[in-house]
Amino acid sequence: MFQFKQFSVKQDKTAMKIGTDGVLLGAWAPINHNPFSILDVGAGTGIIALMLSQRTHAQQIDALEIDEDAYEQAVENFENSPWGDRLFCFHAGLDEFIEEPEDEYDLIVSNPPFYAEDYKTDNEQRDLARFQDAMPFEELIEAADLLLSENGIFALIIPFKEEENFIALAKESELYPTKITRVKGTPKSEIKRSLLAFSRNETSEIEIDELIIEIDRHVYTPEYIELTKEFYLKM
Repeated sequence: MFQFKQFSVKQDKTAMKIGTDGVLLGAWAPINHNPFSILDVGAGTGIIALMLSQRTHAQQIDALEIDEDAYEQAVENFENSPWGDRLFCFHAGLDEFIEEPEDEYDLIVSNPPFYAEDYKTDNEQRDLARFQDAMPFEELIEAADLLLSENGIFALIIPFKEEENFIALAKESELYPTKITRVKGTPKSEIKRSLLAFSRNETSEIEIDELIIEIDRHVYTPEYIELTKEFYLKM
């Protein structure tokens, strides 16, 4: 059980445990446009959808999870949260979900599986959650293009090395970056992740910044504390 300030998350059934990536996206995803409807693609434990329930007044917060154990865990976590009436999880793959789209979403978020390297472990469930072949970037962008409302935001976290490629793919679907935050573990480490936000409106002024998580082991930067303090108990 992972205890946050306003909710708790069980993760005993799912192969993908709560990690910094999910928390970063849940805390970072832009909500200035006051989204009414939110979709979390590849929900895992449901952590990102739960964080966005806390941050927004969105009335419809849907999550999508293909793995049965993770789906059951997300449903349990949703039901045990203060926002159970606003949260709903679909047990389906993205390709299945977009066959007959019923809704548009003002905010679509995803912490997609992105280990494209050719190594697999003996844990098939964990591999499914971690490997890009479970949800190719092209498929994710196609879904965002189909499901995003006119003034909606599509936000995700990916490896920094994939940033340029992803932005180019998104542009083909007329989705344009509005905000980019590049994440480093420490001041001296290399950039590891990119937090990206896209909209249908091309802007000449993309907001670009950098986030460093730790100055030293368990000594967090003021920026990281500011981003996550509404969630972590000890921030």
